[in-house]
Amino acid sequence: MASVPFELKGKSVYVAGHRGMVGSAIVRRLARENVNLVTVERHEVDLCNQAAVFDWFAKMRPQVIFLAAAKVGGIVANNTLRAEFIYDNIAIAANVIHAAHLNRAEKLMFLGSSCIYPKLAPQPLREDAVLTGPLEPTNEPYAIAKIAGIKMAEAYRSQYGSDFISVMPTNLYGPGDNYHPELSHVVAALIRRFHEAKLSGARTVAVWGTGTPRREFLYVDDMADACVHLMKTYSSSELINIGTGEDIAIAEFARVVAEIVGYRGEISFDPSRPDGTPRKLLDIGRLDKLGWRATTSLKDGIARAYGAYLAEGQANGPQPHA
Repeated sequence: MASVPFELKGKSVYVAGHRGMVGSAIVRRLARENVNLVTVERHEVDLCNQAAVFDWFAKMRPQVIFLAAAKVGGIVANNTLRAEFIYDNIAIAANVIHAAHLNRAEKLMFLGSSCIYPKLAPQPLREDAVLTGPLEPTNEPYAIAKIAGIKMAEAYRSQYGSDFISVMPTNLYGPGDNYHPELSHVVAALIRRFHEAKLSGARTVAVWGTGTPRREFLYVDDMADACVHLMKTYSSSELINIGTGEDIAIAEFARVVAEIVGYRGEISFDPSRPDGTPRKLLDIGRLDKLGWRATTSLKDGIARAYGAYLAEGQANGPQPHA
């Protein structure tokens, strides 16, 4: 693993996907770095449109790129919008990574997803587990698109010497999340469900699945801090997991969310709904050696996320370039 100092100060930094939960957190974190922040709206440049991306890069020539743009969603969105998830995410990765190469960007970070790991890979998930077994079927198209992006970054580093790196965040939550009742991730879905149950006085809230799967959750502003830390300190073809190193059963997690939201009713489980992967915990040994640790506790993070939900009042579908 190579720890190589990289200066961000004074650089032109493009955050792709700056309106999404991940990209907006990176934008917030970069405010402390004295960079020349560059963003572009989707109606101006569709990242799935190769010509538009190439033209924009040739004009703006950003020196540093955080590639956080993606079509994202929870189990249902991943399983029903399979063609959109594979096409859009492969197109975004291919267009931005190649444009960065053509315009001699100094550094690029590609943000993957922990769903790239095989469904039954040994826990905690080590970076070298990629492509060692079958993927979780419900989000296979999204995972394959993310793996393609990782392998592109790796290949451009190998062939052209490009300083392109890839990071793998665990399950994220926080400001800017998607609270759609059918298409959101588990944290946002539970916040919304318990909030609405509290308002309506519902006696019971049904949580999807059996409640037994274990998940790791990272507050999105912690993730952004890790990304900036790695951009400034890391250069290698090897992936880097970003997580907390701790996981929690969905049933226990649901109780934490209910407590913070203020829902006092019963919590039941709906085993007819999919559980997804039995367990997903990242091995954060590489990240730890590079001197970074998450600082936001789960309860503090959920409280902040709930505050953001109340402020944002979102009920949107899957974010196109989040």
